[in-house]
Amino acid sequence: MDKPEITQAMINAYDEYTHLTLDRRSFMDKLTKLAGSAGAAAVIAPMLAASKASAEIVLANDERLKAQDVSYPGGSGEMKGYLVEPKEASGKLGSVIVIHENRGLNPHIRDVARRTALEGFVALAPDFLSPLGGTPENEDQAREMFGKLEPAATVANAEASLKYLKTLPSANGNVGAIGFCWGGGVVNNLATQSPELKAGVAYYGAQPKAGVANIKAALMLHYAGLDERINAGIDAYKKELEANGKSFQIFVYDGVNHAFNNDTSAARYDKKAADLAWSRTIEFLKKNLA
Repeated sequence: MDKPEITQAMINAYDEYTHLTLDRRSFMDKLTKLAGSAGAAAVIAPMLAASKASAEIVLANDERLKAQDVSYPGGSGEMKGYLVEPKEASGKLGSVIVIHENRGLNPHIRDVARRTALEGFVALAPDFLSPLGGTPENEDQAREMFGKLEPAATVANAEASLKYLKTLPSANGNVGAIGFCWGGGVVNNLATQSPELKAGVAYYGAQPKAGVANIKAALMLHYAGLDERINAGIDAYKKELEANGKSFQIFVYDGVNHAFNNDTSAARYDKKAADLAWSRTIEFLKKNLA
């Protein structure tokens, strides 16, 4: 079989499945109709999803880094996470909370934490499914667990992650956050609640429903041009940020899909947009967390 064509309708169906109301069976039925056969749908589905096999850009045993699984006090109960620091650093470093998508703390997000540490930060990737026992191996199971999380408790656990980073001897006390998809929404909500957050970077994250006037952090907001679901909230968010005199930048990357930064998803990853957004992100965090 030749490599099947992946259409925008297929990508939209996958987005509906992962973020909205479509269940696995309904998604595969819809994909089969779009692809023309069950065989083609079976080939296309893994291309739309993320592949753990391609998750490592920075190896887990990279000799330039010190990486470890850690536990620390959460908003209520124990939080688990993945902490990565450069082995050789001159002076104390800014810290970054790396907040996962709605698949939990998986190999890709661990890799993003290592990439962040290589840029000269102390990076912590919390497992926000810790209150429910932690991220399971099965990513569909993980996705279903997110509906059981209380938004206020999640923000409290993000704030607890910030406070944990401020206690580390290698850290300078300035903490920022990067979040992707579900995690982008957490960054936006954390910014409305945390006076100590210095910088927030939200990749295609849902906008906060309230509290914009409370934001103290500088914000950088990355959006995918084809992401109609999330982009519907940009204008109202921008208007509120402007009205309240907040420091923010908004970038919309034309012609790319939600999750364009996730290089483990062959269908949605866009290297040009991802590289540009990442370079902007690192420059922004270095400026605000020094």
